Amino acid sequence: MTTMPVSRNVSVTIRFGVIRSGLIRLLKLLPWLVIASLPLVLAGYEPLATQIFVMILFALSLDLLVGYAGIVTLGHAGLFGMGGYTAGILSVHGITDPLVTALCAMAVAAFTGLVFGVAMLRTKGLTLLMLTMASAALLYEIANKATGLTGGEDGLQGVAFSPLLGVFAFDFRGKTAFFYSLTVLFLVFSFVQVLINSPFGWSLRGIRENDARMAAIGCPIMRRRVIAYVIAAALAGLAGALQAQTTQFVALHSLGFELSGNILIMLILGGSGRLYGAFIGCPVFMLAQDQLAKQDPANWFLGLGVILIAFVMLAPGGILGIAARTVDAIKMRRRA
Repeated sequence: MTTMPVSRNVSVTIRFGVIRSGLIRLLKLLPWLVIASLPLVLAGYEPLATQIFVMILFALSLDLLVGYAGIVTLGHAGLFGMGGYTAGILSVHGITDPLVTALCAMAVAAFTGLVFGVAMLRTKGLTLLMLTMASAALLYEIANKATGLTGGEDGLQGVAFSPLLGVFAFDFRGKTAFFYSLTVLFLVFSFVQVLINSPFGWSLRGIRENDARMAAIGCPIMRRRVIAYVIAAALAGLAGALQAQTTQFVALHSLGFELSGNILIMLILGGSGRLYGAFIGCPVFMLAQDQLAKQDPANWFLGLGVILIAFVMLAPGGILGIAARTVDAIKMRRRA
């Protein structure tokens, strides 16, 4: 006689769980839907938003290394530039499909990451940091000297891509580029989210915290680090391809040290190792850069430097670190 109420309670619990999971998924999609509707509200800002999406994608690839695998690099722009030049060179030579060139860019950047990763990741600390800088400098000089292929200091010109899926052309208003880059960012974010919550992602955290202990329990440290580096390289190459496709140009500075430093600053500003740090740090950095340059074109670097120093001193965990500490403080007060 007591089985019926129990079965009904179980059924109600299951239905409630399904409804709750559906609502959670809807809430996770809500920010993306809001961003997708921005052209309706802020018409004319699509090109700026597209560049922010590209930088967020680039920062996500870096976060996989810095925030989760504990691999600090100052040469990540080399992989970004490899993707950009691959897509641009293919388009100049007649292969103009955006999806095909993006996949080729990922493959070339991943192979480059594999070659450099196997050579560099046997080292640690300052040696590794210097090797990452040297790898990017090497790629920069190769691109600078190969003027017949890359355009050298003048950049790669004559870059043009066919309409996306044969329908959506890259126009000067930037709407196709906006939705294209947003879709790619959503797919990459979903992939990275699954990756870092997988056993592989947790092993990267363990290597970051204590690689000696992970080696003692049988974890293949070198193999995991190289795999993480190759994945991050492929994603950085994809970001570079998006940059080339949406701007129709590939500049030499896409391989430069300045971009490597800027993207690391963006990630630290938002909060590394938190997944959403790239989504906060990149817009804040780029919008602050834009506003400071408008206010004082000659000395805007000074203002940006002061802001960054203040954040490093007062908020070492980035903007998301401040938010996390605020939430913890509110919880402690409620418990008290």
